[in-house]
Amino acid sequence: MPTYAIGDVQGCKDQLEHLLEVIHFDPTVDTLWFAGDLVNRGPDSLGTLQLIYSLRKSVEVVLGNHDLHLLAVSEHPSKQNSKDTFDDVLEAVDRTKLLLWLRHQPLVHVEGDFLMTHAGVYPLWDRNEVVAYAEEVEQVLASDQYSEFLLQMYGNQPDKFSTTLTGMDRLRFITNTFTRMRFCTDDMALDMLCKKPIEDAPDELIPWFNVNNRIDHRGTILHGHWAALLGGEPKPGIISLDTGCVWGNKLSAWRLEDKQWFSVPGYQAK
Repeated sequence: MPTYAIGDVQGCKDQLEHLLEVIHFDPTVDTLWFAGDLVNRGPDSLGTLQLIYSLRKSVEVVLGNHDLHLLAVSEHPSKQNSKDTFDDVLEAVDRTKLLLWLRHQPLVHVEGDFLMTHAGVYPLWDRNEVVAYAEEVEQVLASDQYSEFLLQMYGNQPDKFSTTLTGMDRLRFITNTFTRMRFCTDDMALDMLCKKPIEDAPDELIPWFNVNNRIDHRGTILHGHWAALLGGEPKPGIISLDTGCVWGNKLSAWRLEDKQWFSVPGYQAK
């Protein structure tokens, strides 16, 4: 039963359908893992959500920053910005069903030796901590406190983790780690601003997976979010799935069983 991990779709439904044709996806035997950012920036967020929802029995999804942003805007319209392209979801007749399903997706999926999250794993967290901290946010999202959480989740502080963090500060740090992180500083602060390729980043910034004292998870970490990496394996045991579909590059899937890549051309804006 093949499993395919797919990078950021970001509303590119046509490209996703093409990729499923290329891998000869069979929902009766195959499984799809989506590394988050199902929506936004692309042309068809609604169609993408509807397609993935229709396949939900064969799908594992983790939430990305754009997915959480959609949920936040659905509750707090003032959070919308001019670059968002998910009005089709907000105006859809099946909006409630789709957003309820999306809100109940996890931040982390662990299966066997594989761990998938949207942005990455904080270097000082072991696998048990990763799962436990993700569950803290997931429980709030599934509770009647979700609307207030979505309102308060925005921001870059705190940028360092401590077990003494509580309340919204703690939840915001955990959320930023799993959905927005790219670089850290040598004192383990998150940098939320730099989106450049590694070779162009300031010297003081370190990719989260290159931190010297990073805890080894003794397995494979799958993540999206960082299109500038152009996919691949930037470090042994790290698979970067985001190959920049919405930016005109390609949409890619990585088959877990034999580490084979499959790709289709990305979205070309007209």
